[in-house]
Amino acid sequence: MFTLEQIKQAHSQVKTGADFPSYILELQKLGVKYYETFVSDGHSVYFGVKEYSVVSPAMYKTLDIASKSKKEQFEIELTTHQQGKSDYQTFCSEAAKAGIEKWVVLVDKMTCTYYDKPGNEVLEETITGHT
Repeated sequence: MFTLEQIKQAHSQVKTGADFPSYILELQKLGVKYYETFVSDGHSVYFGVKEYSVVSPAMYKTLDIASKSKKEQFEIELTTHQQGKSDYQTFCSEAAKAGIEKWVVLVDKMTCTYYDKPGNEVLEETITGHT
């Protein structure tokens, strides 16, 4: 089973959104099946087999999530982040303003799905750029 320390080590290699695909591959090697990241404070819950999970601590002061999602605004911020033009904190702050409550990464399927406060899917993307 994976540990929070192993996940932190893999995450320490991520400097921008451009590094995200490599990070997901590292999680896959560790045995992470999927994880959920909550924009409000940056904590994540990582799930493995047989209901195994670990929870990371909050990463920053609590952000208010907009009650209405703004898909077009979020897509612009996501693209900016994936191109390495924003840091993680900026991306999360902009995601909150765009009404994104959390994202769920399915490691085996290499997908990342973003959800609003009511739990509606705002955007699903395939994680590309990995080798």
